[in-house]
Amino acid sequence: REQPKETPQPAPRQIFQERQRITGLPLYFQGYLSVRHSRCQEFRVYWTELRGTMLFFYDDKKAPTYSQKLDISALSSATNVSPDENGSAQFILMLPNRELELKADDCECGKEWKGFILTVTKLSVPPDESLLPGQLGRMHEVLEKEKKRRIMLNNCSSTSLNRKSPPSSSLTTIPVCFYTVSRQEAMEMLEKNPSCGNLILRPSSDSKNYAITIRHELETPHLKHYKVISKGTSYFIELERRVTLPSLQDVVNYFVTQTQGNLKPFVTQ
Repeated sequence: REQPKETPQPAPRQIFQERQRITGLPLYFQGYLSVRHSRCQEFRVYWTELRGTMLFFYDDKKAPTYSQKLDISALSSATNVSPDENGSAQFILMLPNRELELKADDCECGKEWKGFILTVTKLSVPPDESLLPGQLGRMHEVLEKEKKRRIMLNNCSSTSLNRKSPPSSSLTTIPVCFYTVSRQEAMEMLEKNPSCGNLILRPSSDSKNYAITIRHELETPHLKHYKVISKGTSYFIELERRVTLPSLQDVVNYFVTQTQGNLKPFVTQ
């Protein structure tokens, strides 16, 4: 199966927001890749997204939900990008318990994919002289975003560790709309950047739990705050009728679904 020859275009905003909601991770790079998990299989083409240290594979560029995902955070190495007889470029991701073969349209595209993957997994832009200045610039931008994301996750985890029980959220399930900001800072972020979304998850003032800050457009913009209590492996939303959910991502999803999508996670582009 041949890869589509069209130039990759960003997903429409509605699809982007739905993927953002489902994955809960920032988008760093995207495009078509052919993938196979073992040499006895045929390559299969996917629209592929690199989000955080995860690869998400979509059957179609416009599909809102992924068909496969792969955690590459434990990547040990990646082979050199080498052209095949058809002009495509192949390389292999070496993971602890498996290998993943990837094929891009050409060597430049393959080296770009490999560069972004190494940047987020090794927290360092690879010293590849064949990468163009613009590509290296984007990798440095992604590197800074991933470093900030991990600092936020560590802050979130250390907040949870103030309790005797272990944190119930793993690093990959912290929602992308979580920011280590105060109540006032969250309000300012929502007021100054309405196009980025209208729901922020943040630490609560007691530093042991969480809070949701939302900006609702009624007759006039309306700001509200909800306390989210972390207890054991569950989270309780302080509403008229207490709601219990298993993860912070489920807490965010609850607000989105209850408002029929009027509330959207705050994500800086």
